[in-house]
Amino acid sequence: MLHASPSSFVILPALAKIMCEPGWKWQKREKPLQNYDLFYVWSGEGTVVRGGIPFQVGKGSCFLFRPGDHTSATHNPQKPLVLTYIHFDVTGDIKDIPLPYRELTETVEFEHMLARYVRLFLVKTFAAEEEGQLILKQLMIHLLREDRVMPVERNASNQLTEVIHEVANYVSQHPGASHRVEDLASRAGLSPRYFSIKFKELIGSSVQSYVIRARIERAQHLLLYAGMNVTEVADALGYRDIFFFSRQFKQHTGKSPSEIR
Repeated sequence: MLHASPSSFVILPALAKIMCEPGWKWQKREKPLQNYDLFYVWSGEGTVVRGGIPFQVGKGSCFLFRPGDHTSATHNPQKPLVLTYIHFDVTGDIKDIPLPYRELTETVEFEHMLARYVRLFLVKTFAAEEEGQLILKQLMIHLLREDRVMPVERNASNQLTEVIHEVANYVSQHPGASHRVEDLASRAGLSPRYFSIKFKELIGSSVQSYVIRARIERAQHLLLYAGMNVTEVADALGYRDIFFFSRQFKQHTGKSPSEIR
């Protein structure tokens, strides 16, 4: 669904955020689901069965049921499920479908989008369908990113992940500074070796590569929009050798700084 246009998302009327009644249960129907169903648990305890496989669910449990799925569910009457469900379809040839199930640990942003989606259709809101399609696309991107990125990030503590990302953000905001690994590791409160390992694991590139990329991206912006010449840009980004800057720039962009400008 990554490359599906927002207009290809077909909004269906079955959607709500509800607190399930104590005697609630989701009976398995004879016919499988005919469309997609985004099913998210805000709180409570229960069991959801998909394709004969039971899942113990609680806050953060998230399913993306697909056409053809057989589903059923029950819950603990003392801790009833509070959930959001959104039925929708997608037209065209669909690829990159999020995984059927995951447990979200960082829920604030996702829950905000779910709540916004449901609110759109509680009253007659101007351009509700158009905004709803955009939110559905955002929700699918969020899940796809969770499927790809979060399994790596879960190997580190949330605190370590935040520290590494803070350092990466600092590099991006100060591309012209002299970023030695030792200094960045000190900023993170880690040894240089451990910092380098975790940085590559969580960010996806080595510290040196990330620093260079941040400088070259800033250089492109300055050349295109700031009216600065190649010498001024090289100097602003800490390069003392304009020929080295030009060579590194071309290695990363395929063009020389003068061509970009």
